[in-house]
Amino acid sequence: MMGMNITLLYFDGCPGWQQTEANLHTALVALGLPDVPITRAPIDTVEEAEKAGFIGSPTVLIDGRDPFPEPGRAPGLSCRLYPSERGMANAPSVEQLIAVLG
Repeated sequence: MMGMNITLLYFDGCPGWQQTEANLHTALVALGLPDVPITRAPIDTVEEAEKAGFIGSPTVLIDGRDPFPEPGRAPGLSCRLYPSERGMANAPSVEQLIAVLG
């Protein structure tokens, strides 16, 4: 697991990326992996979004794969929502991240 590559794609216009980063750190600590780095990858243009396959901010990639796929959603600079126990949220929960990281 120490070779795990986690990338957080985001753009500053959406508020969820900071909460996603905090939730990722909490999930990694819960899994006993506090030293796994999280690489921030800002997406600033539509062209960058299309090249990265970025379907919204925030997007988490684990070893280059989006564990929360949304088939058919077009790449672009938009905010992304995640289903949660309390409705839609602008960040995946710690529990959701533990499930995909564990």
